[in-house]
Amino acid sequence: MIRRIFTLSLLGLVLLLSGCGETRYVMRLDPEPAKEHASLVWPAAPEIPRFRYVGQLTGEQNFVPEDGEKQAIGSRILRWLVGLTGNGEDRTVLKRPQSGMTGSDGRVYVSDIAVHAVFVFDRMAGKLSVWTQSEEYRNFVTPIGVAEGPGGQVLVADAELGRVYRLDRDGKPIGSFGKDILVRPTGLARDAQRHRIYVADTHAHDIKVFDDDGMLVDTIGHRGEDQGELNFPTHLAIAGDKLYVTDSMNARLQIFDLQGRVIRSIGRRGLYIGNMTRPKGVTVDPSGNIYVVESFYDNLLVFNSEGKFLMPIGGTGKDIGQFYLPSGVWSDQQGRIYVADMFNGRIVIFQFIGAM
Repeated sequence: MIRRIFTLSLLGLVLLLSGCGETRYVMRLDPEPAKEHASLVWPAAPEIPRFRYVGQLTGEQNFVPEDGEKQAIGSRILRWLVGLTGNGEDRTVLKRPQSGMTGSDGRVYVSDIAVHAVFVFDRMAGKLSVWTQSEEYRNFVTPIGVAEGPGGQVLVADAELGRVYRLDRDGKPIGSFGKDILVRPTGLARDAQRHRIYVADTHAHDIKVFDDDGMLVDTIGHRGEDQGELNFPTHLAIAGDKLYVTDSMNARLQIFDLQGRVIRSIGRRGLYIGNMTRPKGVTVDPSGNIYVVESFYDNLLVFNSEGKFLMPIGGTGKDIGQFYLPSGVWSDQQGRIYVADMFNGRIVIFQFIGAM
C-alpha cells in the first residue's frame, strides 16, 4: 500500500513537471555545451581560423525537451519509474558510424555497421529514427554508403548484402538494385542532373554506374595502380561535373569526369601529415575545398580545388578535434563538414568560416 502511494505520488510529480501533456523535443548539436567548445577553432592562434567546432551527433541525447529543465526532470523520473534507466546500454546511440549525408529535407542520415541500421536525425520533427529494415523480412547487415535518390528516396549500400536498397522518406523499403552485379558495394553518390547513381564496388575494384531505374549503364576503372585504375575504392563524392573516388589501397584520391575519364589524382603514400595511407571518406564543400579522411593517422585532410594540401584537423584521441579510426565525411550547403568518427561513436561537425 505504501509503495502504491509512493508510485502514485511520483507519477503525479512527473505529470506536474511535464505539464500533463506530450513532451516535445528539439534537436541540439551540442546538448551539453562545454564553455571551452565555443573557442575551438582550426588552425589555432596565432593563425587565422578557418574552421570552428559546431557540435556532434551521438544519438538520443541530441534531443532535449523543448520546455527545458522542467520537462527534462519529468522525463528522467518517468524513465526511472518505468524501468528505463540504467548504465546507458539502453540508450539509442551511434556505435560505429560509417558514413552519411544531409538530405534536401534537412535531415541527417548516418549509417552504423554495429547497430546494422541507418540513424535519421530529424531537426524539424525533433526526433531520432533508426531504420533497420533493408527489405521485407530482411534487415541491414553492413550499411555503409548513403545518398539521396530520386523522388525523395534514400539509397543505402549494404556491403555484406551486395545491393543498394531504396527506402522512402519514412524508412519503408521500396526496392533494391545491383543483385548479382555488385560484389561489395560501399560508397554511394548520385548525379541528380544526369540521373545516374555511382557505386564504389570495393572488392570488384571499380565504380559501377546505374541509372535511376537501377539498370547498369557503365563501369569505371579496373584493378591496378596506374592513373584511372583502382585498388579497393571505398567512398565517393560528386561535385559539379567531377567524381571523387578514394582509391584506398593505392593511397590516393582520384578525380574523374562523370564519363569516367581521369582528371587528376591527389595524395601519395607517406609518413608526413598530408600524405595518405588509408584514405576513406571524401567530400567537397560549396567553396570547392576537398576533404579526405585519412583513417590510419586519424586526420581530416583539407585540399583546395586544385589539389594543394592546405591543413589537417585531427590526431588520435577522443577530444573534440581528435578522431579514432574515422571513416566517412560529407558536407552541406551551409559549409558544414560532418566527420564519422567511427570508434568514438559520433559525428563531429565543423563549420568552414573563411577562405584559404
